Amino acid sequence: MSDIAPVPPGRRYDLDWIRVGAFLLLIFYHVGMFYVPWDWHVKSGHELPWLEPVMQLTNPWRLTLLFLVSGCATRFLLDSFAARGRGVGALAGSRLLRLLPALLFGMFVVVPPQSYYEIFEHLRGQGVADPAADPGLAGFWVRYATASGGWCGTDGCLITPTWNHLWFIAYLLVYSLLLALLLAVPGAQRSLQAGADRLFRGWGLLVWPLVWLFAIRLVLAPAFEITHALVDDWYNHALSFAAFLFGFLIARSEPARRSFMAARWPALVLALVSWAAWAAYAWTFRADDAVPPEALRMVMRLVYAVDQWAFIVAILGFGARWLNRGGPVLRYLTIGVFPFYIVHQTVIVVLGHHLAELGLPLAAEATLLIAATFAGCFLTYEFARRIGWLGLLLGVRPPRRPTPAALVAAPQEG
Repeated sequence: MSDIAPVPPGRRYDLDWIRVGAFLLLIFYHVGMFYVPWDWHVKSGHELPWLEPVMQLTNPWRLTLLFLVSGCATRFLLDSFAARGRGVGALAGSRLLRLLPALLFGMFVVVPPQSYYEIFEHLRGQGVADPAADPGLAGFWVRYATASGGWCGTDGCLITPTWNHLWFIAYLLVYSLLLALLLAVPGAQRSLQAGADRLFRGWGLLVWPLVWLFAIRLVLAPAFEITHALVDDWYNHALSFAAFLFGFLIARSEPARRSFMAARWPALVLALVSWAAWAAYAWTFRADDAVPPEALRMVMRLVYAVDQWAFIVAILGFGARWLNRGGPVLRYLTIGVFPFYIVHQTVIVVLGHHLAELGLPLAAEATLLIAATFAGCFLTYEFARRIGWLGLLLGVRPPRRPTPAALVAAPQEG
């Protein structure tokens, strides 16, 4: 008999808070991309090399954590359908309705301004075809939507239409449909859950995910660079789909929640030490022609995996310990962070491009960019809440009156 007891029915507010925090962190991260020396769509005139280790603090784990929490949300959503006598077909339909319209609208309406400013700010200086010709955003959109731009430079071609930062939505949709297909097999959910209960009991909950992260970092990461292109992104799939499935399988586990809480302080210390080691390694070999010894690269792959998992364990542990209450702010943001995510990068790119042209001091530019980005996100959410079913294009579903069964199951969409 399994020792992984189910969590009593009810909403996991800690997971809601973590999901909200992870999405909000992405906004600050992409503001940072405007200033860090790394390549991005548009760049500020203020380059901040000291920001690199700060950005690297979240690089290994922030999106993996999002997929894990999304897997948890999918489990609660499936349970809410089961409480109403519905099955995996309802789950698949719900994911399609929530994610596909937002993805398509994002690719053809939200994302094109990012590509426009990238072309006529960044790539034009690298040999883009017709560098003096600026068709304006409307003319650009026609070429963008019809994949007829021919925007090629020394670093390759910009392929359109594209999903840019919305790759997360595309992957989450595919993972959700794959999971629904898997669960449609009779007895599959019971077998998967029983296997997870055996594998992740006791210290297995903390050790086996780390073993997996190290194994794919060792075997897949060197062969498959992360592309976000879906079809050739095998290391990313091994990482992200595994996190999504792991979240689905441990979402109802009270022993897992307690194990994360018990490990939170050791995990935080381990996370900070491994981050410092990884940041020092990345800084030492940051030059393009710097080649670290192979033995050191092997060790750092383990350090990277430890960094990933230790931060996730610490966040889940501290969240379970302290973020266990809801309230109006959480109810507002739980739905709001999805439209925030959809529009935030476009707002940053467009505003960043125009702010850079003003030549403002760094503090003024960054403050205006952050404030205006959040203002744009909130305005988008408030607009999406008021346009009925069209709000699905921005990730907001019209509210429905909950049934008693739905109130008990408390689905957590993500």
